[in-house]
Order: sequence, then structure tokens, then C-alpha cells
Amino acid sequence: MTELAAVKAALKTQAVETPSWAYGNSGTRFKVFAQAGVPRDPFEKLDDAAKVHEFTGAAPTVALHIPWDRVEDYAALAAHAEKRGVRIGAINSNTFQDDDYKLGSICHPDAAVRRKAVDHLLECVDIMDATGSRDLKLWFADGTNYPGQDDIRSRQDRLAEGLAEVYGRLGENQRMLLEYKLFEPAFYTTDVPDWGTAYAHCLKLGEKAQVVVDTGHHAPGTNIEFIVATLLREGKLGGFDFNSRFYADDDLMVGAADPFQLFRIMYEVVRGGGFTSDVAFMLDQCHNIEAKIPAIIRSVMNVQEATAKALLVDGPALAAAQDSGDVLEANAVLMDAYNTDVRPLLREVREESGLDPEPMKAYRSCGWAEKVVAERVGGEQAGWGA
Repeated sequence: MTELAAVKAALKTQAVETPSWAYGNSGTRFKVFAQAGVPRDPFEKLDDAAKVHEFTGAAPTVALHIPWDRVEDYAALAAHAEKRGVRIGAINSNTFQDDDYKLGSICHPDAAVRRKAVDHLLECVDIMDATGSRDLKLWFADGTNYPGQDDIRSRQDRLAEGLAEVYGRLGENQRMLLEYKLFEPAFYTTDVPDWGTAYAHCLKLGEKAQVVVDTGHHAPGTNIEFIVATLLREGKLGGFDFNSRFYADDDLMVGAADPFQLFRIMYEVVRGGGFTSDVAFMLDQCHNIEAKIPAIIRSVMNVQEATAKALLVDGPALAAAQDSGDVLEANAVLMDAYNTDVRPLLREVREESGLDPEPMKAYRSCGWAEKVVAERVGGEQAGWGA
């Protein structure tokens, strides 16, 4: 197999998980702008997600968020997904939208509140069983706003205790993915603020506990690719939540703000074997002012482009330059791959896979947007209010 053929073969295996909530209305704490044709329930979200997969060929799974995607029959929801050509992906918990969680959830000082939070996480594992999902994804808004508000170490003890109970409930082929975030909504301490804290808890829990890297959850200037390389080296990188940020947790389209950073991250994934492992490549974005489905299609394409460039890095040439201490040549090898226009290559990959080479144009001409606007009349649109 030639080098180019190997790159094409790798790209054909790439899978990017789309988030159900990205298909619903979203916004900021100031305003949520509703859009015509937005899904009204999880079944319609899956219908939209199926269109993304239909035109990209690279989005076969859809993450759910509980309770946003709660239904009476999860087996029926999974069957609906299969019928549409996709599958249920990660199950995301929600321990941040209940009045009881004002002072935290799994780290709350009140044992009754902690019990409520852990029970919700256990419910999510039940949903995993019913849908065939592999991953339980956990992000905790828990933290404090003022020094002295609560005991920092005690909160870590509570976190460890709750995680251990949920971990013990996981099935043989299920995983716990623990996400971290520097700040917000807590401003003084966040209980899982960085990859080191997440890694420490996952290491103690066991092999089925992995760290999730959300690309928008770091301080400005953080070298995310270093974190990725380290977690891959330790066998603890479970997945990504891809998005872009200019300031904080902006949740913009992946690759929109810093495509070079996305390339550097994907290079470390390829270099560290993450592309051929169980690392989950997930989107976690909100499309507040742009059309939902086209934005998600564009996001999948952005990940594909960064991956294609990463796969084109001349490994032997890079290693030779690094070993000889040729700083400029080593950098040039990376930059040559990054500056390659991979769009023709990806068009070829799509054509060879029986897909339209231009996913955005194909979607716009398929009539789906007009169809859902006409049909999804009445009822309550999916989303969250502000």
C-alpha cells in the first residue's frame, strides 16, 4: 500500500460523534435564538444527525444528554437510530441544572444531594445498557466561589467516593470518561479543573476510567497537544470534546478559531496511536446563530482536514531532523503538512466511499432544511432557555 493509499484508508475509518444538543436551540446566558425546523424530541434530533452522517460518512454515532434526551423507551430510541443509519454514542450526565446543585452535586456538603447526583449517574448507566452505549461522559460544574466556602480536600474525597460507586456499576465493555474545565460556573475552585485532577481520579478508579479533553476548557495559551501526548503515553486519553474558543468556553465550531492548534492536536493523536485506538472524537458545540446541520457538517469536515494533514506529516523526515538537532527543518516538515491543501484528497476519499465530494453543497440541495421547517410545526422545540 502506498503512503497516499494508507492515508486514504485511515481517513475512511474516521468517526466523529455529534452531540444531540447541537441540533437544538442554544445560546448564551443572555438569549437563546430559536430557529425554524429545530427538532422537538430526541427522535427528531437523530433524524438530523443521520443527515450529517449521510453526507459526511464520518458521523455514525450521536451522544445523548440526560435529562435533555430522556424518553420512556430507550431501546426504541436506539432502534430508531439504527433505522436511520446511526447509533447511540456517549451518554452525558447533567448535574448542573437543578436547584439542589447550587453548592455542587457529587461534591455537595449535603449527603442527600450527593445521593441524588450519584443516583442520576447510575440512571445514565442504565440508559447505556438499554441503548448499547459504551461511554458515560461526566462533567461536573461543582466548585466554590469564595475562599472558605467549603473544604477543598473534603470535596475531593466526596468526588472520589461518588465516582467509585458509579465506576463499580459499569459493565465489562463500558467506560467512564471524566471531563475537566478550568472554571465556570465556579470561579474560586472547580472540583475537576484540569487534566491532572481528572487523571489522578481515573488512575485510582481503574482501566475503564479515562480522561476527556475538551479543547475549550483550558486557560488561554495552554499547550493542549502536550496534554494529549501525555495522556496517550499513559493510556488514559478516552476522548475529545472538540470545539473552538476565542476567550473562554465559547463552544464555537471546531477549527474555526485556531485550525493550526487542531492540526497540532491531531498530529499528537496520530503520533501516539490514538487514531487507531478507542479514543472517541466527539463534538461539543452550540450553534447559536448559524444553521445547525450545516454547522455540524462543516465541523466534521474541519476535523477531517486537520486529520488528513496530520497523517501527511513525513515521519521519517521529521525524526531525522529532530535527531540531528535541525530545528528549522523539523518545524518545516510539520508546516509543509499543515500548509497542504487536503480538500482534493478528501473529495477523492468521499467519492471512493460513494459519497458526494462536496457535503455542504449536497446537503443544501437535498431539501431537508425546507422539509423540516414545513413539517416541524407546533410542539416545543428542543433546547435550553436563557
